[in-house]
Amino acid sequence: MNVLLSVSVALMAGLMMTRLFKPLKLPSVTAYLIAGVLIGPYCLGRIGLDGFGFQTHDNVEALAVISDVALGFIAFSIGNEFRLEDLKKTGKQALIVGVLQAVAATALVDIALIIFHIAMPDKLSVSQAITLGAIATATAPAATLMVVRQYKAKGPLTKLLLPIVALDDAVGLIVFAVSFGIAKALIQGKADMVSIIVEPLVEIVASFALGAVMGYLLTKLEKLFNSNTNRLNLTIAFVFITTALSQLSFNIGPVHVGFSSLLVCMMLGTVFCNICPLSQDLMSGADKWTSPLFALFFVISGAELELNVFADAAIVLIGVIYIITRSLGKYCGALGSAKLVKCEPQICKYLGITLFPQAGVALGMCTTSMQLGEQGNLIRNIVLFAILIYELIGPLMTRAALQAAGEIKPISDEVKNRRQTKLEKAKNK
Repeated sequence: MNVLLSVSVALMAGLMMTRLFKPLKLPSVTAYLIAGVLIGPYCLGRIGLDGFGFQTHDNVEALAVISDVALGFIAFSIGNEFRLEDLKKTGKQALIVGVLQAVAATALVDIALIIFHIAMPDKLSVSQAITLGAIATATAPAATLMVVRQYKAKGPLTKLLLPIVALDDAVGLIVFAVSFGIAKALIQGKADMVSIIVEPLVEIVASFALGAVMGYLLTKLEKLFNSNTNRLNLTIAFVFITTALSQLSFNIGPVHVGFSSLLVCMMLGTVFCNICPLSQDLMSGADKWTSPLFALFFVISGAELELNVFADAAIVLIGVIYIITRSLGKYCGALGSAKLVKCEPQICKYLGITLFPQAGVALGMCTTSMQLGEQGNLIRNIVLFAILIYELIGPLMTRAALQAAGEIKPISDEVKNRRQTKLEKAKNK
């Protein structure tokens, strides 16, 4: 009963917060996150009423399956952006920009934090600095996708943005694995080439392979049904199954084989949208079904944010440096690489701003960084501080950038009049 009540309260809190914030014209993502903070362990949860808010982070983690499934559907939706006809136009640009902006963010954060280490070696080690630099590559696909959907953004910037956000996961895995391997080598005094080079490549290849197989199977099984409702049910079931399979991990000799749920589900969507003739309609149907799931995902994400990180001045200082240098790296890297591949002026100017949000993938990297022992705790708290700032401000900046690029259109007078007419008819009835 408490779990069901917590889910209900979380969804209602998120929806009510969007109404409260409507006059401020804030993105729904921001409203959901703030709702999560308010019903989380540091606010309403402190009252101690079962079901009405999350009293501890363990209560929030009990709903982790919702976050896992939501991320699976988010990745599945982003896979729809990798249609071959679109990739022929933007594939090269997305690949080059996606790699260079991620590397630029890592380089700037590394440089800034190593300088900080030289100035204050007792506060931050080199291992921590380069690990944080690697985590800087990650961008949150969920927040970006939600803003694009809410405001129905369309245009060349949006077309390029979603593939780049997806590519960030693959690039981030490689950069993080290499940097984290070096960080462990600095602490332990020995380098492990298997974990630095082999395992991240195996994870990426295995994730793409699993997603491709599941996408092929889904397309074949769709042909057994004539009803679009049953086809949609099968599609949803496959996203659930694929998300579950992506949690598997095992060893082959000295090599640990794991999967990235984002890459697996993204590949599922990519293969499905390219070989199934009905994929466009089915993905649109899945998008409508997942709306409350995404709302819950962001409310839960808000409840997960740890506000006690503000109590440590050192974490706040390092966090501010991390946020500023990562943002500069994303912006300058996107600007320079977009000009390199001759993107349109509005893409060059605004793309970097849309890449600021950071959440899920970075949290996964934080979990791995805990292998560094006490040094991992500092990394985790710094990234949590950054995510708190990015998740609250990032969607606002993404919306502002898309508006400035002309890809979010204001509601026309015709649409406003049509809505007003419907409301008046409803009242008269």
